[in-house]
Order: sequence, then C-alpha cells, then structure tokens
Amino acid sequence: MPVKNPKELFVLLLSHVRQGTERSEKLFQELGEIAQHPEIADALKARAFVSERTLEKVNEAFRLIGEKPVSFSGRLEDVLVEDFRKELSEIQSPEAKRLFVLATANRVIHLRIGEYVALVAAGDLSGHYGVGVLLESCLADTLAFVERTKRLIRNIIETRVAARSA
Repeated sequence: MPVKNPKELFVLLLSHVRQGTERSEKLFQELGEIAQHPEIADALKARAFVSERTLEKVNEAFRLIGEKPVSFSGRLEDVLVEDFRKELSEIQSPEAKRLFVLATANRVIHLRIGEYVALVAAGDLSGHYGVGVLLESCLADTLAFVERTKRLIRNIIETRVAARSA
C-alpha cells in the first residue's frame, strides 16, 4: 500500500498493531498451553484476555478517526512463530522451555510496545487526543504484562537456585 501522507501512515501503523494484537492473542494462548506451568499459563491466558480488550480500543480508535483497518501480509509474526516452534522443539529441559516461552512472549510484546509508543505520538500529532488516550491505555496494559513476565522469569530462576542449594 503506497503511503501518501501522515494520516495514511497512521492508519497503516494502527492496522499493523491491530493485526499484530490479533495474532499475539492466539500466540499467547498457544504459549500458555506449551508452558505446562500453572502460573505461566494463567499469566498468558490473562494476557490473551487483555488483548481482546485492546482490540476493542484499537477498533474504537479507527471509529474515532473515521477509517477502516487495511490488510497486509503480517509476515513478521509468522516468522517469529515458525522460529519459536522450531527452537522450542530442540529444548529438552522443562524449566528451559518455560523460560524460552516467557522470553518469546517478552520479545513479541516489546515489538508491540514500540508500535504503541509511535502510535501515541502520531495520534497526538494528528490532533486525535481521544485516540491517544486509547492507545496509551493499550501501552500501559502492555507495559504491565512485561513487568509481570519479568517477575515470573525471576521466580523460576529463584526457585531453581533454591532447589540447587537445598
């Protein structure tokens, strides 16, 4: 899609975050099943739930600007998922698998953070402050998930260290 002006770029970026959020929701559900760890599964299921609310906010942003999402290939997410599955199949240790699942979730979510940061700024530049509020709330939810994921990683490592010490 050729982009001719800042508004078209904003619609493209917003469409990208919308499609990425849809794909991430499915990925988080899959990661939760793979983790085979109750805390991780719960966190990822909760993230999938939050993603549903995020989609509602992004859809409202489209409504506020009077635009519809555009479609594109979304190849980046496909490549990430393919690589994840391949690398995961080579990991033998259940603890290492859990850490890999959390690291992958973190990698995906950091991509989304970058998109939201840019979109919040673009929304403000365009004069759509309501859109900025919606997108900033999506960013806040995403940042909260990163913090929770860091705590889970730390917990897994501390548990492993404690088990070795005992």
